[in-house]
Amino acid sequence: MSVYEYVALDEKGRQRKGFLDATGVAAARQQLREQGVYPVEVHQAQEKKSASLSGILDISLSKKVSAKEVSVFTRQLSTLLGAGIPLVPSFGVLLAQTKNPPLEKILTQIRGDLNEGKSLTAGMESFPRIFPPFYTNMVKAGEASGTINLVLERLADFSENQQALRSRLRSALAYPLIMLLIGSMVIFLLMTFVVPKITEIFSDMKQTLPLITIILIAVSNFLKSFWWLILLLIFSGIAVFKYLTAGTQAGRRLWDSVRLKSPVWGPVNRKIAIARFSRTLATLLQSGVPLLTAMDIVRNVVNNIFIGETIEQAAKNVEEGQSLSVPLAQSGIFPPMVTEMIAVGEQSGSLEKMLNQIAVTYETEAQSDIMVMTSLLEPIMILAMGLIVGFIVVSILLPIFEMNQLIR
Repeated sequence: MSVYEYVALDEKGRQRKGFLDATGVAAARQQLREQGVYPVEVHQAQEKKSASLSGILDISLSKKVSAKEVSVFTRQLSTLLGAGIPLVPSFGVLLAQTKNPPLEKILTQIRGDLNEGKSLTAGMESFPRIFPPFYTNMVKAGEASGTINLVLERLADFSENQQALRSRLRSALAYPLIMLLIGSMVIFLLMTFVVPKITEIFSDMKQTLPLITIILIAVSNFLKSFWWLILLLIFSGIAVFKYLTAGTQAGRRLWDSVRLKSPVWGPVNRKIAIARFSRTLATLLQSGVPLLTAMDIVRNVVNNIFIGETIEQAAKNVEEGQSLSVPLAQSGIFPPMVTEMIAVGEQSGSLEKMLNQIAVTYETEAQSDIMVMTSLLEPIMILAMGLIVGFIVVSILLPIFEMNQLIR
């Protein structure tokens, strides 16, 4: 069977679009007529024989399917399978209520693969940007053990937990960022529109202006004439930074080192990375993924070269029959509490439980640290903007006071 995209008209003449599985165009048209709609256009959505085409489709659709939609799909599929509904009919139920066309197309493709006798893992592997190795390896373990619904439930829990953490962090940072943006705009407007009009009265004065007023006028004239250059430098700096940190190995290593060792933000980044490592590894192990495979996946999830190299070395030790906790302790990145808990988990056979406890602890600590930082940022930003406004006021009033003294 192949996937066909159609445009049809219902009984009231309204246009309907969608996808369906059929053995050919004629069969697809017949299915539409049986559904009570008149087919206007029916064509094959994509060829099944080329795996590369699925990759191209994945690239074009991945940005249109959010992590939240994937999480909701996972939760719903787990619920349907847990209720005893077979896999293919479950996809049919999900397709009927999916409102996102790109996700609908992906689910239709996977259902077509299932109808051809392929596994759910094989169908999902055609869309690595939507279902990364972390996801597909857990599904594969679930299919092998016959606990696919439980594995999908764990995946949904993991995804929802990560989204909730990101949401809390963004909420904590939103207010200071809004204050910074509004404050910068107000100061820019003062310097480029208000200050020039006020300082025009000093142009006819023959007396020497105070140094602070001269600096203010110079800065105001520069911002008014070269504001575009400042914006260009900001955007260029962002572009160069992204290229160095994402496009070059040396730049990425330097940035990852700064993220771990910076005085204020470094400890928070470290806690977030440890929490992600612990949560991901625990979820994979609970779903039946082998430890070495799980560590290889986690190495790419932590998003830090140095932590990834530490995990890679730990995997080599485990492969040689050694302990997981020893190389983590020797790296200097993982705190003693983490490595001791992992060692206890290895010895007692409760590694997954210990990893989950570590994840909860460090997620809570990271969130608390960010809340403290943002609460300190607010008064600091208010003080900084007050000093800038005070500088402007004093720079304007000082020559006026001097002029009044001369008149007297």
